[in-house]
Amino acid sequence: MKKNSVSESVIEIERYLRKTDSIIRKKGREILKDFNITAPQFTALQWLINDGDLTIGELSQSMKLACSTITDLIDRMEKNNLVTRKKDTKDKRVVRIHVEQKGLDLVQKVLEKRRLFLDEKLKNFKEKDKNNLVKNLELLYLAMKDEN
Repeated sequence: MKKNSVSESVIEIERYLRKTDSIIRKKGREILKDFNITAPQFTALQWLINDGDLTIGELSQSMKLACSTITDLIDRMEKNNLVTRKKDTKDKRVVRIHVEQKGLDLVQKVLEKRRLFLDEKLKNFKEKDKNNLVKNLELLYLAMKDEN
């Protein structure tokens, strides 16, 4: 079997992206504990904020989780006043999940703590190097997003 030829730089990029992602995810979970919210709940809030009010089915597809799992997740989030179920304005049979102000505020606070963590890690970077990192990460993102 012939191996695909991948340059050393690509191997190193993949390795460091994986390691960086692992650190960010771990820190992210620590931050979420401070706000008494689980990672799936936070992810659901982000989907709902970014895509607007979704149904359980739509959120289930987006998060790649079973509808029953999403229903339980939304039940807990509703009890914590992060979201509410609302009838669709066009079709009263459809129920959409709406993010309440408390949910919006929580996401902003979590993102702020994550940004402060990253800011601390980048404090010794020159501004030019940070700008180059942004440009290169954006280029990588744009190259990858079309495939998803």
